[in-house]
This record gives sequence, structure tokens and C-alpha cells, in this order.
Amino acid sequence: MRTLYFDCFSGISGDMVIGALIDAGADPFQMEEELKKLNIVEEYTLSWEKVVKNGITSTKFDVILSRKPEHLHEHIHSHEHNHEHSHSNDHSHDHEQSHILDHNEHSHSNSNSHEHHHHHDHRTYKQIVEIINEANFNASVKNMSLAIFKKIGEAEGHIHGLPLEKVHFHEVGAVDSIIDIIGAAILINQLGIQSVLSSAIPTGSGHIHIDHGIYPVPAPATLEILKGVPIAASDIRSELATPTGAAIAAVLAESFCPLPTMTVESIGYGAGTKTFKNHPNVLRIIIGEMQ
Repeated sequence: MRTLYFDCFSGISGDMVIGALIDAGADPFQMEEELKKLNIVEEYTLSWEKVVKNGITSTKFDVILSRKPEHLHEHIHSHEHNHEHSHSNDHSHDHEQSHILDHNEHSHSNSNSHEHHHHHDHRTYKQIVEIINEANFNASVKNMSLAIFKKIGEAEGHIHGLPLEKVHFHEVGAVDSIIDIIGAAILINQLGIQSVLSSAIPTGSGHIHIDHGIYPVPAPATLEILKGVPIAASDIRSELATPTGAAIAAVLAESFCPLPTMTVESIGYGAGTKTFKNHPNVLRIIIGEMQ
């Protein structure tokens, strides 16, 4: 059975998943073509490149939002794109945008600065479901994507006391995270993966600062998503698992276990931008055959 194993020794986020899948041999150009079915292609461009994290060559994936004056308020930031996507106490800023409801406060760094335009449309859960259903993806991609969004929406609804249909995805519903979730589903389907397994999920430690105040790591949405999933202790003072990354693992992994007995066919490393002194900030995926 063709199996994918998430080795989350440095956490997991949506674009770290895509970076790792590309690094393991998935075709990003085919993904880019498939994503055009969403009919939002004018809102973004995609990029991927090889980077080295603490000695490990890996692939960094980015969604770069286009400027659309009718939909965007221009916010030009000088900041580091970290693929744990946290608002953490080391003052780095991530691309996924960790939180959904009105969490628009960003922290900044002077590393890797460039203009970046943040999307402030409010997409409801219902609207995201419609976008996915109308895109004519195959059943596997559609079902994976819908299940991951539902997992995030239910967690946010539970925390904020809202029914699923009332949840507004301000940031996790922004284009970058729609691409992260659906892109991951496209690549997993493309690779012919028949089963998914994962390690326990380290969530990091410390605190994050969002509009609602200073919250502990893991953030409430992430922890809610990871109910029933083994989480791993970590002394790294940063948010290692984001809601999107947590939801991908929670929905797709059939079990959480040490690396299983398998014949390894390919390995991929998906990079975050945040750099830790003695710890490579990458997600490793291992693809192979289990008997």
C-alpha cells in the first residue's frame, strides 16, 4: 500500500506540507493548473524554491497575493515569511495566517522583506464549500479539501460559540490558505497515496499575540483541532503547528505512530522560513510501500 508518513519533528503547516510534497517529487505545475478550476487565479501567484535549513536542502512554497483594489486594503509589511505561520513571541510573521476570526494583528521582522498584500475579504464556510464544489475537482481532492475546511470551521465555531454556517474565515479563508489546503489535496491525490500516517504533532511553546489578547501556544483553534491526536512536547518557544497544518494531519492520518515498517521510495522536506539555532525547521514526509 502506497503510504505517506508525516514526520513532524518541527511541527506542520499548510505550505510546509506542499513544499514537502513538491520536494518528494510531486508536480507543482500540474497543481497550478488544477487550482485554476477555483476561478480565483487573478488573486495570487505561486512560487517554490530550494532553500537550505540548518544543513537540509528543502523546498519552500509561497502563495503571493495579487493586489486587487476592490478586495484589498494595502498593507505593506517588512517581514519574515515563516511557514509555521505564527504570530509568535520571536516577532516573526507567517504566511498562512494562523487565526480565523478577526485575528489581523501582525508582528514583523526585518528578514526577507518584500511587499505583501494581505487579503481582507470575509469568506464564510458556506462560500468556501461552494467554491470547492463548483471547481470540478475529482472526488478525492474535493472530499479531502472539504473535510479539512470543515475540521477548521468546527473548531473555530466551537471556540467562538458559533454554528458552522456562521463561521467567517477572515484569514484562514484567505487565498493563501485555500491554496494550501486544496493544493495539498491535489498533490496527495497526484502521488497516488493510499494511506496517510503521522508522528505525534509538536505544537511549540510560549505565547502568541493576536487581536483578542495574548494566547498560549498551542492556540485555541489548533488545540481544538488536535483533540484526539497525540501532541508532542517541545521546548521551542514558537508556534510550530498551525490550524491548517493540524487539520491536514488530523483529517488525513489514519493513525499517529513512529515511523512504520516500509520500503522508502521518496523523501521530501518542506521548509519554514523561521530559523532555530539547533533545529532544522522543516517538515519531512516519507513515501513508500507498506506490506
